[in-house]
Amino acid sequence: MTKIFNDPSEFAEEALAGFCDVHSDLVRQVPGGAVRRYRPAQPKVAVLAGGGSGHYPAFAGLIGTGFADGAVVGNIFTSPSAQQAYAVAKAADSGAGVVFTYGNYAGDVMNFGMASERLAAEGIAVENVLVTDDIASAPPSESAKRRGIAGDFTVFKVMGAAAENGAGLAEVVRLGRKANDLTRTIGSAFAGCTFPGAEAPLFTLPKGQMGLGLGIHGEPGLHDTDLPSAEELGQELVSRVLSETPVNAGKRIAVLLNGLGSTKHEELFVLWGTVAPLLRAAGYTLVMPEVGELVTSLDMAGVSLTVTWLDEELEPLWTAPAETPAYRRGNAARDAGALSGEEASDGGAAVAAFVATDASRGYAAACVAAIQAAQASLHEAEERLGRMDAIAGDGDHGRGMVRGVDAATAAAAAALGDGAGAGDVLAAAGDAWADKAGGTSGVLWGAGLRAFGETVGNTTAPEGAVLAAAVTAFADRIVQLGKAEIGDKTMVDALLPFASAFSREVANGVSPIRAWETAARESAAAAEATADLLPLKGRARPLAEKSLGTPDPGATSLAMVFAVMGAHFTARTTVAQTGAKS
Repeated sequence: MTKIFNDPSEFAEEALAGFCDVHSDLVRQVPGGAVRRYRPAQPKVAVLAGGGSGHYPAFAGLIGTGFADGAVVGNIFTSPSAQQAYAVAKAADSGAGVVFTYGNYAGDVMNFGMASERLAAEGIAVENVLVTDDIASAPPSESAKRRGIAGDFTVFKVMGAAAENGAGLAEVVRLGRKANDLTRTIGSAFAGCTFPGAEAPLFTLPKGQMGLGLGIHGEPGLHDTDLPSAEELGQELVSRVLSETPVNAGKRIAVLLNGLGSTKHEELFVLWGTVAPLLRAAGYTLVMPEVGELVTSLDMAGVSLTVTWLDEELEPLWTAPAETPAYRRGNAARDAGALSGEEASDGGAAVAAFVATDASRGYAAACVAAIQAAQASLHEAEERLGRMDAIAGDGDHGRGMVRGVDAATAAAAAALGDGAGAGDVLAAAGDAWADKAGGTSGVLWGAGLRAFGETVGNTTAPEGAVLAAAVTAFADRIVQLGKAEIGDKTMVDALLPFASAFSREVANGVSPIRAWETAARESAAAAEATADLLPLKGRARPLAEKSLGTPDPGATSLAMVFAVMGAHFTARTTVAQTGAKS
């Protein structure tokens, strides 16, 4: 259990600040994460690792010569926001382009993708390399859907060494993707991890059991089995990894035996006593293997085995020197560029004065009240939403929603105080939600609120038809970003019924408040019905069977939030035609 903390919601930020202070000779903190203390003497490709906190030494612990140029750091097990990724990239860019590299999770893909679009629009060359090494999370025929777990370490190392050698952006990306294609990982869990401030771990296992096929976000294994001896576990892990040997692979391999957070080094060494002989018996030469904590999951008890098949290109990069706060290999020359004590710009432009009518400012107050109602509802439900998410995910949904709505509430109130109309208030709320919540739900809620605000505008209090168009815009933007459909067991299962019902009722002349109430009931029923679905998107997909019988937490929270927002969003609205039905 994680026992040392102050405010649990600030744990990740405080941990990053402490890390950067301890290792101030190598790294400096910037908005969104950390970068190397020294800028390169000559332009070089900036390799930026990223993801949620809770995985140390990944990701910030790998910043340094021969490895990463920076790390984008989200909240615990939560994707960093697009703004964080953008800010770190701006701080790390030295003129040769940047490449984001991260595990294949929906929130990371969305947020790093949005940051990349923004950077490209400013003329900065940018690429993304996804890691998909987890063989348990999808079959070989769907390898592009696999999660990135401890194989992150190998892929990041190859890319960092290539960039240190002066390779251009396209070459760094090519080598990173090649390393990913030749990397396979399988893991097992013995006990779940516990968030700071939480009273119980994200999952438990029956006595004498282990979960095979774990992720690195506190998820349980894909299926439970009897806890084996070290020899039996080693045989299981090796056989599963070697069963997916790449076509035409060589006989020289990089091997990682990785502890997930509370599995002791001595235990790993015992397991290595089985793993190494089995790999050698299969004809492999083990090239500078690593045993220890490399990509963790807070205090989770577990272990993973990663194999990367090397060739004449990858082996020199794997064995190249590196010096980072958490990892050293050989004698790497320290960065010799200029010392930089400047904080990176957050990329924000000066805020222009808001232009809005009095009618829109009046409606903006109702919008702030709607977000405040959502805030109260989510705080009350935080623990319950987290438990629901922990069934087949990482248990962070409640905390992520609270962080997002808290930031949105503050931003909306500030914009209202500065004279913003409804559209700008909602856009400010959306941007803050996405930035502070991170993860998939954060970027989706943020983008949805911004789309809602853009439709409402800053001119008038919307009549029913305009409010229906705003709800539709919210839904369309989320579907466009998340690519989910009805039946995928996501927030979309509650969102689209709401949008459809509200538009239908308003078109039939029902007053907005009554239309919203009807839509909220249909949305709540649809959310509850997701208990019978298997997830087809997101982190819950690999653990689909475990989620049967539990409603989707994203659908549940959306229905809950929309239900309490209705009285405020419809307070100043009317139907366009006379004779509205009550």
